Parts: sequence; structure tokens; C-alpha cells
Amino acid sequence: MVLKEFKIRSYECQFDRAQVEDLERRCKVAEMDNELVGVIQGSIKTVTLHNHHPNKDMAKVGYVLGLRVSPHNRKKGIGSSLVQKLEEWFTSNDVDYAYMATEKENHASINLFMNKFGYIKFRTPSILINPVNHHPFGISSNIEIARIKVEKAESLYRGFMGASTEFFPSDIENILTNNLSLGTWVAYFKGDSGFGNLEGKVPNSWAMLSVWNCGEIFKLRLGKTPLSCMLFTKSLSLMNRIFPCLKLPTLPNFFSPFGFYFIYGVYQEGPFSGKLVRALCKFVHNMASKTEHCKIIVTEVGETDHELIHHVPHWKLFSCPDLWCIKALKKNGRTNRFHELTNTPPRGLFVDPREV
Repeated sequence: MVLKEFKIRSYECQFDRAQVEDLERRCKVAEMDNELVGVIQGSIKTVTLHNHHPNKDMAKVGYVLGLRVSPHNRKKGIGSSLVQKLEEWFTSNDVDYAYMATEKENHASINLFMNKFGYIKFRTPSILINPVNHHPFGISSNIEIARIKVEKAESLYRGFMGASTEFFPSDIENILTNNLSLGTWVAYFKGDSGFGNLEGKVPNSWAMLSVWNCGEIFKLRLGKTPLSCMLFTKSLSLMNRIFPCLKLPTLPNFFSPFGFYFIYGVYQEGPFSGKLVRALCKFVHNMASKTEHCKIIVTEVGETDHELIHHVPHWKLFSCPDLWCIKALKKNGRTNRFHELTNTPPRGLFVDPREV
């Protein structure tokens, strides 16, 4: 069998959008006989990477995402060629490290990146998913929730997460001012000293998060569903119709295209801040329930954020572990730094909503 040649080129919105509607401009595509057979995305940013050198914690990283090869063109080297071209682009832009994220069960992706391209396991965050139902959650009357301005949000993020959180982006202001970012909210107990106008003044216990509207970019839809999940969904729906006063949680219709909210930048401080995180999540749920196409709320937290995992509402049925892998692109004088980086115990993790 003779294999047709394919070429790698930059994404052209005017001609390619119909075939790859859910992809952003920064991508490479593989083309065979004028048919798109593969696509990959990449983004570059400067982030905080903690090791034993505080003055060298900042690094330029390239994120690999959206690698897709059409089913009938797989095992022809297209995926490998796309990754290689993207890494060359990273290197030409002076990127220190390339990293990617995938499901732990995605053996094909793991084999490609780890076995063929030399990426190594870096972090294993948790993806927490909570369905949106029609019943609003009650929030304690002694908790104050307030939306804060972008300038205040940037100040709080840089002051409380910038120096202690891995992968904290240096351009946090660009995230907060993005049209897809719905805002930043803080929560604290009434009677406690609020944020007010005092610079740097925060309550004894407080929490903060921001919300990203992923539904404006792409829609999801559930394909084949396990019989157990379907029976569970139908049972809840039936019980809710018979006993509406019980206000049982209901599962949305996942068989039609739907959007979701992504909660990012979750931070808590103080002895009772866990209750505030939960209150903020309930607030986001109630906000999402008023949106027609928002069916789930997604949060991703680092493996050491045990308190957040406990306080962020989620269904274990839908939630899953994630796998981040990393690779050093610069060899000169950076081998020891990369070794320290990959062997440093994980800290809090900032998940960039632009890369979801």
C-alpha cells in the first residue's frame, strides 16, 4: 500500500474554520490532497515554576493541546509530524519547556508523548465536574459574596497566588479582561472586616474564584451512555416529578449540545474558608442555572489541594484524574534545573482557562 504524502501548514481561518470550528488561530494543520487530516494547537506564555532558585522561578512554557488525526489516517506518522513541527515552533520562540495534559486512560497519547517524544509525568490534578440542575442552592445568610473589579482581582491573585502557585501566568490581567471571563467573586463572613478600600486588607477568612464561559467557544455532547448511568438519570427525573418538594438533584440532558462554566483561580485563606469556597461554588451554580445551555460546572485543582477537593461540589461519577507531562526543550545549562523541577513536591496549581 502506498502512503500519500501530507504537509504541515499554519491554520488559515478563512479556509479551515468549517472543518475545525473549535480551534483557535495558533495551530498547525496536516493536509493531504487538500483535505485536513490532522490538527494541533499550541500556546506560549510565561509562568511561575517553583524549584530551589527563587530568582529563576519564571519560565517560558509551550502548551500542546488539541492534537487530532482523522480515524482513517492514523498510524501514518501524522500525529508525530504535527508534534515535531509544534516543538520546532516552540524552540524558535525561545520556549524553555513544553507540556501537555491528557486523561490517564488515553494510552495512545501517553505512548506518543512519553515514549516517543520524551515527556515525563509532572502533575496529576483532579477534574471536578458538577451538573447544573434547576433547583437553586441556598447560601447562608451570614456569608457575603461580592464581585470585585478586574484591578482588585489582579492585585489579589498576584499577591496571594503569584509567588506560591505553579503555572501562575504572568499575564493574569489578559485572562481577567478576556470576554470569556465572566468575573471574579470573593466571599467572607458578614461582620468580618471586608475588602473595603484599604490596600492589602483582607478578612480573617475569605475565598475567591473566577468564572470562564467555555460555552461561547465550543459545545459538548454525550455519546454512548452506560446503562447504569441512564437508569440513574431516569430514576432521579421520575422521583423529582413525583416528589418535587424533595428537591432532588437532576441530571441535565447531555445528549444535546451543551456548554459549561469553568471555575479557575480558586483561593481560600482562613480557618473557615472552606465554607466560603462551597458558598461561592453554589453561587456559580445558581448563576449557571439561569443560562439555557450551561449544563455542567468544571473545576481543576492540584493533587495537593485536598481541602479544595473536599469543599468544591462535584459528582464522582463524572469527575476524573488528569495527567500533565513536561519536557525540557533547552539543553544548555538547564538539565539540573529540569531535574529539580520534576522532583520538587507539587504545590498549588493554577489552571489557565484559555487552555481548557
